[in-house]
Amino acid sequence: MAVPKRKTSRMKRRQRKAANRYEGVQATYCTNCSAPSTPHRVCPSCGFYNGKQVLNVEA
Repeated sequence: MAVPKRKTSRMKRRQRKAANRYEGVQATYCTNCSAPSTPHRVCPSCGFYNGKQVLNVEA
């Protein structure tokens, strides 16, 4: 069985754990209506995705 030669420092351990930390989703803005929306999803306010009408949203 492999055994580490040296103890992992606190900084290295924290860097490794920080890479997997989830802080939430960054908001992007719709190119059609400029409303905030989550990335890679259909805009909930206008129904556009990637410059195309995908959903019919009723006002």
